[in-house]
Amino acid sequence: MSKKKLTTEQSAELLKVLKTRFEKNMNRHKNLNWEKIQEKLETVPEKLWSLNEMEETEGEPDVVAYDKKTDEYIFFDCSPESPKRRSLCYDYQAWEARKANKPESNVIDKANEMGIELLTEEQYRQLQELGKFDLKTSSWVKTPANIRELGGAIFCDRRYNTVFMYHNGADSYYAARGFRGALKV
Repeated sequence: MSKKKLTTEQSAELLKVLKTRFEKNMNRHKNLNWEKIQEKLETVPEKLWSLNEMEETEGEPDVVAYDKKTDEYIFFDCSPESPKRRSLCYDYQAWEARKANKPESNVIDKANEMGIELLTEEQYRQLQELGKFDLKTSSWVKTPANIRELGGAIFCDRRYNTVFMYHNGADSYYAARGFRGALKV
């Protein structure tokens, strides 16, 4: 069995969890049909594995859109607070540059290991249109190259009923800052 494949039992359990979440949060995916989503998920075991990774880290993945051009469903981490993949600096370069108190890992490598993409600022703002997220935490988002080249990285959160985008050194990390991912299926 491949490392990035769930057992039949794990797949069935995850699909049950995803279906329940889908039905509870219809405002996130109006006019989408769970049966079609499940059919598609069952044909791509590596994507189901990635969704399980999101679930295992308490990301509460849910369908937030459908791209007609590519025929892909888009899942985001929809947990109320940033998922339990926190205390990570932005990328390997930032992690490597830290001389003391290195965190366990970094956001970019962790997302790649999980088979997901980091949300962009635009996607983060789309998520915030579906509810109120990160009221106590914050989430790293994909940083434009020109900011990263200067040593910075960006993150977002919601405070005072407003979505904010901030900056930090890419080598910083905090217990209340994680990252949210996106997965196209």
